[in-house]
Order: sequence, then structure tokens, then C-alpha cells
Amino acid sequence: MNTTQVVNIDSSALTTIDVAEPHWYAVRTRSRHEKLAARELNAHGITVFLPLISSERQWSDRRTSVELPLFSGYAFVRISFFSPDRIRVLRATGVVSFVGQTPADTWIPDEQIESIRTVLARGISVKDHPFLNVGQRVRVRNGSLSGVEGILVAVKGSRTLVISVEPIQRSLCISLDDYAIDPVEDRSCSATEQAAIR
Repeated sequence: MNTTQVVNIDSSALTTIDVAEPHWYAVRTRSRHEKLAARELNAHGITVFLPLISSERQWSDRRTSVELPLFSGYAFVRISFFSPDRIRVLRATGVVSFVGQTPADTWIPDEQIESIRTVLARGISVKDHPFLNVGQRVRVRNGSLSGVEGILVAVKGSRTLVISVEPIQRSLCISLDDYAIDPVEDRSCSATEQAAIR
């Protein structure tokens, strides 16, 4: 069994993973080639995730809704990095490269991809947010976002959940005002954090 030691991007703890197992990786695409790359990858049997959001566009004679990539210039693939699938990904039309200085080690935790899938599947309104990778991690425990994890941010008394994808340094945020949340980790929180969570 092939294994390698990597630094897990969530915990910064040295862990051993089986590099033969499939993981999520981010790929960089040429401008406006995200959909084309995703279609071709899917046709080649590669598990691909291209998060899309609806955007209203005004033309001279009509208003129409178009689907645009949530993270412009990026798509996500689930592969075993040292398998022939890696070459298939790199040869796909519009794909530029894998993300990361050492792409094999720059895998994305399943929870981050699933959180984005859940938010988009439920039609929750999302907004861009400056990238965050520190702060109180929480999990939504009720409603349509149940199980979604992210970082808790409080702005002017309003609670926001920020979902970050570390390798591409991008984040999105959603309002948490109608949801109950729990800390993800058992680490002790400050009084301010405890008050924000409640």
C-alpha cells in the first residue's frame, strides 16, 4: 500500500493518508472554460464538481438567468492522484493545472465539498467573502443546512457562516440568523465565542 505523510490543511497535524485512495483536488482552468472542462472530465468518467450559481443578466431587450461558476477559474475532481486519472484531468480541454505547490498533498477534505454541495442544493443565497482559515469552526444542527460546517463570523450582531476552500483561497458566506449551531471541536472557547454561538 502506498502511503505518504502530509499536513492536513484543517488541523495542521501530521497524518498519514493512502495516496491510492481518491481525494478531492482543485484544478485551475482557463478563463471561461470551467463548464467545458467539467463536461469533458465527466465524459471521461472523472468525478467532477463545478459549483454553479444563478445570476440575472440584463440584455437590451430582455432579462435572463445564467449559471456562472461560484469560483471562477476552478473546478474540483475526485481522483487517486497517482493513477491514470491525473493525466486524463490534465489533458482535458481548458484545464491548466492542479492547484498547489505539491498538488498530491493539496487535497480538500470531503466536508468542505459536501458543505458547498448542500448550500447550493438547498438554494441558499450565498455571497463572496474574504478568505478565512482561522476562527471558531461550527456545525449547523437544524433546518435545511443541518450538518454544514464552516467558520463562525459575527458582523454587527448578525451571525454568518463562512465556508472556505483552502487550496484555492476562496470563501463564501451565508446568514446563520435562523439556525442553531454547535462547535465542531471540543477545544475551549472564549466567553465572546460562547456568546456568539448561543
